[in-house]
Order: sequence, then C-alpha cells, then structure tokens
Amino acid sequence: MDRRALVLGGGGVTGIAWETGLIAGLAELGIDLAAADVIIGTSAGSVVGADIAAGRELEALYRAQLAPPAPEPAARMGWDVIGRLLWVMSTSRDPVRARARIGHWALAARTMPEAGRRKVFESRLPGGDWPGTMLKVTAVDARTGELVVFDSAGDAGLVDAVGASCAVPGVWPPVTIGDRRLVDGGVRSVANADLAAGYERVVIVAPVAQGIGHMTSPRRQAAALAAAGARVVLVRPDRAAAHAIGHNVLDLSRRAAAAAAGRAQARANAAAVRAVWQADGGPAAS
Repeated sequence: MDRRALVLGGGGVTGIAWETGLIAGLAELGIDLAAADVIIGTSAGSVVGADIAAGRELEALYRAQLAPPAPEPAARMGWDVIGRLLWVMSTSRDPVRARARIGHWALAARTMPEAGRRKVFESRLPGGDWPGTMLKVTAVDARTGELVVFDSAGDAGLVDAVGASCAVPGVWPPVTIGDRRLVDGGVRSVANADLAAGYERVVIVAPVAQGIGHMTSPRRQAAALAAAGARVVLVRPDRAAAHAIGHNVLDLSRRAAAAAAGRAQARANAAAVRAVWQADGGPAAS
C-alpha cells in the first residue's frame, strides 16, 4: 500500500481551529486523515498533528474549538512583526542567513517568560508523550537559522517541540531545548511540505498559503512533490473560511467561526482529498 503523509501548516489559533474543523468534517465523510503514516506539523499544525496522532477523538477536538477559549495572554500578529519578516526575507539572498537574522531579533525581543508560555502547551497536550503515529514537528534554530525536525526518536519532549514550533518571533519567547534556542518552524516555510518527499500520497492542509521572499509557498512545494511522482492535494481556506479567520491569526475570538468554516469547507474538498488519500492510480496534483 502506498505510504501516506499528512502535512499540517501554520496559521495561529485560527489555523488550529480551521484545520481541526476541516479534519473532523472530512472524517464525518469517511476520509480519515489521522490514518497517515506520517504527520508533519508546523506551528499551528504541530498542535493539531499532536492531537490527532495521539488518537484524540475528532468530534471532541472540534467541540473544544467551538467552546469559549480558556484565558491566556492575548497576542497579535501585528504589522510590526509582519513588516520585519517581510523586510528580512525580501532583503536577504541566503534563506538560512535570513532565518538567523529573524532568530537573533526573536532572542532580543521582549516577550512573556518562556516558563509561562510552556504552561500553555502543558495544558494543551495532556500527558506530553510522543504518540505512536509518526509525528514530525518543525522548528528553526534561532542562532543558526537551520531547520530542526523533532520526532519521538530524539531527546526533546513533545511539549517543548510543539512549543518551539509555535514560537512566533517577536510575539512568543524562543524555546530552549538542550543548548539550542528555537523559534517557529513557519520561519522556514509555513508548511514545510517538502519533508513529505518519498511518500506516495500527500495531503497538505495550509491555513496560510503564501510564501514570503525565499520562503517556498505550499503551492510550490505541492507542485514539486507531484513532479517527483506523488499524488498530492493542497487544501487552503476558501473565501468563507478566510473571512472567518480574519487578519489576526492569533485572535481567540475568531476561533469558533474558523472551526465551523473549516468543517463547512470539508464537503467541497472531499472529492479531491479522497482521490489522493484513498484511490489507486498514477501521479496527480490538485
């Protein structure tokens, strides 16, 4: 049987909600993305990936997104942060050097204490053990700009790996794992779908579909995987979902609407996802 990879991209708290709604909606239609041979999670996608890889019940995860959010420090992906990311990515010829510049800025930024931020992920990931399903969580070394991929074979705990993958530069503190300080895996790519190379069937769920500067977009990564012979489908928010998500992906007040929009979108994307996930046949991309 062909090996299947599920790629879950970054997109803040609304991205978590939209992905959860979409995956729950597809499951209701008989498409079980949790049955992937590998789940590759970046930022928001690492949270969703950890949940579904651990076998948590999808309807319960979806209902949790609809419920009023638990109190946690407010955050905003403001234009100061977006502008700096755009400027660095657009003015650096070397993508690794660009990521290191962003990392150095993140290390100097004034944010909440790292220990306080860790408590958020301890509450989101009860138990904190790596799941049995292969889960790969992406982050970026803040000092070197290098991609770091965590999984159960390494020494990092799941809580710290997911926390690192979600450490938005300038918004949340870098995460310390061993002698490394790490920031959001989305600094390298909002989906890091190229890590699915070698898998025959790939579903990419990307709340944010654009690339910045040297950052390769999920669309280009999907095309490269398809060119290498994989069957690939890329699912992005439709117009209604984009409206529900809004401009601030860290806005907790939009979480329920984003989850509902993801679930509603599942029906429109079900045929394309099923054709990749369940059908036999030659290479295809959507």
